Amino acid sequence: MLVATDLDGTLLRSDGTVSAATRRVLAAVEEAGVPVVFVTARPLRWMDDLWSMVGAHGVAIVSNGAIVYDVAAREVRRLRGLEPAAGLAVADAVRAAVPEAQLAIETVGGIRREPGYDDGQDDVAAPAGSPVGPLAELWDVPAVKLLVRHPGTDHDAFRTAVEAAVGDAAIATWTVPGLVEISAPGVTKAAALAEVCADLGVAAADVVAFGDMPNDVAMLTWAGTSYAVAGAHPSVLAAAHHVAPANDDDGVARVLARLVPAAAHLL
Repeated sequence: MLVATDLDGTLLRSDGTVSAATRRVLAAVEEAGVPVVFVTARPLRWMDDLWSMVGAHGVAIVSNGAIVYDVAAREVRRLRGLEPAAGLAVADAVRAAVPEAQLAIETVGGIRREPGYDDGQDDVAAPAGSPVGPLAELWDVPAVKLLVRHPGTDHDAFRTAVEAAVGDAAIATWTVPGLVEISAPGVTKAAALAEVCADLGVAAADVVAFGDMPNDVAMLTWAGTSYAVAGAHPSVLAAAHHVAPANDDDGVARVLARLVPAAAHLL
């Protein structure tokens, strides 16, 4: 058995914390020999406070599957990035379809932004001196994600326009309103998780997965057993086999306490 869980909106509470009870359950599950793999859209720069919960297997999947990360060694094990030429072509197509779009790229080393790209959360999380300039000048390494923001309020129309512009050239997903995250072709949480499971000798049928947003759907449909947390996006509720309690009610931990006897007494 292997547990694969999304973080924001799934394992983490709404305030971004992990409860003491959930930490106890995760530790007990790992001690029972069941790996717990974090599978998140978060970039590496947002993970420092969470690495302590990664168990002995030492692997996490970040940036929607673009990076498989060796936590113990603090190094990238696998990178599936958008190469500059292909990525800039996608960016041009997006800009033609959505002229007001604000663009940035996420790299292994951090975020690089066009002058118009404005997001308070990134301003807090990005290191001082993160590069700002024309995308064509900034994009000289594979990008784990092309980030597309829109200042308007019609988020559905924005996402639809970006997805149509991207077509088959890349993978467009979203987790929050007003932001579309674009990955290289074939990059999904499911694809990266399949690689990690192959490394560990775990079959898809033995994977229990948790999620809450559309970028989790591929992972949930690949896993042998899947849970959408209560309050998840309708597409996720439709895709999952089961519904877990909400993230603010320690839903992942409550399910694991039922599935793994060693954790049953910890909630």
